[in-house]
Amino acid sequence: MTSEVIGKKYWIIPDCELPPPGEGEMKGHESVIVVNDTDTDAVINVKIYFTDRDSYKDITWHVGADRVRCFRMNNPDDMSGFIVPLETQYAMKLSSNVPIVVQYGRLDNRQVNLAYYTTLGYAE
Repeated sequence: MTSEVIGKKYWIIPDCELPPPGEGEMKGHESVIVVNDTDTDAVINVKIYFTDRDSYKDITWHVGADRVRCFRMNNPDDMSGFIVPLETQYAMKLSSNVPIVVQYGRLDNRQVNLAYYTTLGYAE
């Protein structure tokens, strides 16, 4: 790994809430996009925090060296079989073996005038 690698090993995404599919042609969803700017495959452990229940931490993501990958919260295959509840506030912590860059996005189209936004998480 060179000194020019960009990213951090620990990320928090505090404002997650999986919307229902909604009315539009594009279905509501959340996603986390991970860039691995290293020459080593990234193994990322995901922990989900809830307001009113114990956290869940049996989710593992893999992103190849020098690759990008999108993980969808409404896709159980991307969530190691975990079903993220709809319209429930939660937060995520990502812990990686190598530095990564993380972007979070949400498409909420519960009405025709959809809302989409992306943001970087907090990195340490």
